[in-house]
Amino acid sequence: MDQLKLAALDAEDLQVVSAHVQDAVVKLADMHWQPAEQRFMLVVNRFVWDSVTGKRQRQYERRRSALHFNRVMAVRSSGIDRSNKDAVLELLALAFEESEAPAGQLTLVFAGGGAVQLDVECIEAQLADLGAAWATDNKPEHDLDEA
Repeated sequence: MDQLKLAALDAEDLQVVSAHVQDAVVKLADMHWQPAEQRFMLVVNRFVWDSVTGKRQRQYERRRSALHFNRVMAVRSSGIDRSNKDAVLELLALAFEESEAPAGQLTLVFAGGGAVQLDVECIEAQLADLGAAWATDNKPEHDLDEA
């Protein structure tokens, strides 16, 4: 498969990007807020869900990918120990709640209750793979009974 490159300019686009970054893992040190550029970016190891055939596989894939958001006015986090830069977080979803169209809050939802909330003028996000995939034996699984 060729390297993935996606852009999101509305909530529907953001759902597509969210599906592609579901279960991505990211080190806290790989998340950066650039207030002067109004940009929040992170480099993740995303699980390649579109390579899953549905039947039990021996190996799956992950890819190093860059995800960034433009027109970000403020960033807040909750449930994340920001002092531990080596902490690894599992990204579950991207969510958007509109306030005054097209502005709103874009939230990166992490496993364990952590979240990063971005105040954005509008949705402007990009996801791009940075290189080749590598094999992993582990497929992310979620206990839906706990949700």
